[in-house]
Amino acid sequence: MRHGKKVIHLGRKTAHRKSMLANMACSLIEHKRINTTVTKAKALKQFIEPIITKSKSDTTHNRRLAFSSLRDKTAVSELFREVASKVGDRPGGYTRIIKLGNRLGDNADMAMIELVDFNEVYKTEEKAKKKSRRRGGKSKSTAPAAATAEAVVEEEKVEAPVVEEKVDQVETAAPEKPAEAPKNEGEETENKDGE
Repeated sequence: MRHGKKVIHLGRKTAHRKSMLANMACSLIEHKRINTTVTKAKALKQFIEPIITKSKSDTTHNRRLAFSSLRDKTAVSELFREVASKVGDRPGGYTRIIKLGNRLGDNADMAMIELVDFNEVYKTEEKAKKKSRRRGGKSKSTAPAAATAEAVVEEEKVEAPVVEEKVDQVETAAPEKPAEAPKNEGEETENKDGE
């Protein structure tokens, strides 16, 4: 039985598992998202979250701890420069796992693991937060919405006469076209006389 054994072994010996997780973590830091199996993604999440937490305070000791886990100087420097500046105010949960379905070759469950702050699709900072309403009362936001709706209706009324003036100009131009029409009829009559 596996009671109390929380390490995800991934079917590998310890040295192989640590090397694989270090390589995957370096790729995640470099590319900001990688595709892998769900189990490896969960193991990587457990591996990299404490390292990102250490990167929030840039000290020599924390850099050495990160380097002992990642084993790559460029990944450590990028982690402490770019990633740490983006996740500085986040209290945890630096990565997100999104399931992608099954792999065609062996039907393994695939997932994409990504750094949360580097995804532009799910940005929640720019979205306006909704104000919570209590039951039974009207919200304050309905009055400004009604005022803006009335302003839009007034703008449409102002634009309507302008459209009518343009129609009048088109109608004044229209009589010139029938003046050309008799010339065509005269030519037709000449053709008839010529026959």
